[in-house]
Amino acid sequence: MDAPGVSFWLAVTALVLCVAAALELFIGNRSVGALRDMPPEPDADAEKVSIVVAARNEERNIRSALQSLLELSYPDFELIVVDDRSEDYTGSILDDMAVSSPRLSVIHIDTLPDGWLGKNYALWTGSRHATGEYLLFTDADIVMEPTVVNRAMAYMKQHRLDHLAATPSMNMPTVFLGMFGASFIIAFSLFSRPWKAKDPTSPCHIGIGAFNLVRADAYRQVGGHETIRLRPDDDLKLGKILKKGGFRQDAAYAPEFLAVEWYESVSGAVKGLEKNAFSGADYNIPLVLCGTVFHTLCSIWPFAAIFLTCGVTQYMYVAVVIINILIFVDCARFHHVKAWYAVGYPLTAALFVVILLRTMILNLVQGGIYWRGTFYRLKELKGNKV
Repeated sequence: MDAPGVSFWLAVTALVLCVAAALELFIGNRSVGALRDMPPEPDADAEKVSIVVAARNEERNIRSALQSLLELSYPDFELIVVDDRSEDYTGSILDDMAVSSPRLSVIHIDTLPDGWLGKNYALWTGSRHATGEYLLFTDADIVMEPTVVNRAMAYMKQHRLDHLAATPSMNMPTVFLGMFGASFIIAFSLFSRPWKAKDPTSPCHIGIGAFNLVRADAYRQVGGHETIRLRPDDDLKLGKILKKGGFRQDAAYAPEFLAVEWYESVSGAVKGLEKNAFSGADYNIPLVLCGTVFHTLCSIWPFAAIFLTCGVTQYMYVAVVIINILIFVDCARFHHVKAWYAVGYPLTAALFVVILLRTMILNLVQGGIYWRGTFYRLKELKGNKV
């Protein structure tokens, strides 16, 4: 009998890694709480929440997004929107809305100081004007259900948290983008392991741009966005500095209460992720390469290998494909994603790998990133370690 070849051992490796990932996701997903389990009514002694939004060239969605925030049923909140050097009608829309909305305060930024990313400076500026005991950082295109802050504050108090990140649903304009969004969630979950964020002994941390709710004094103790002023992955790194500061954090599912149109097109997703796909890996080239190898071996190659191999090797690849589909379907139920989107998983996983490699190469060749109309040198970005 011939000794097993390379294809056989690749199949063994893919199967072992896939099973390990499936178990991690299966157990982890079920240990994350959900805002739907929290009461929709606010506490009688509700503390003030300052909602801080950074907006740049958001004229397409900002009116409907902010209107949903102004209609929140939480009894004591203020809404601070910082116009970050917008070149479209964002600023005038904000000023128009502020006239009839006493809760809404608008701050216009005309120049960006050296050593800051625009969004981070905008959020930091907004936080300095906030008067609430809690700060809620959210993006300018997030649509919220009226009871979401009530539920999030109840979750914070029930679990004695200093920081809560909540997951939104993604409303994508095309089926393929919906498939890609679901694949991205799986990859992000495996990378960040949000279910570990609540474990004080684990280095895992969490932060989500759609909904980062944090105690104001905890935010200020860790230096807020000034500490992460040059981090394109500011949402995740906000969670990291809070965790390192000894504060309690957790993640919660909230797809019923938060919605975002993540990107308008595939090209928009590829372009948009240029700013943070490499920074999310802390500019670590070996880590990016390991991630691309993992996804290629476990999420892309097996779908072709079932037609290109035979015998025991083929059976193992069939098992890997089945596990991949089951992983996708299982994760979909936690994020309000259509289960049948699993049919596109190998293609969307391939797109994710392309984006990872393209972003890394582009950042290295350019020597930095272009973001919101400004170029930031890679050396400067790497210097903001947290």
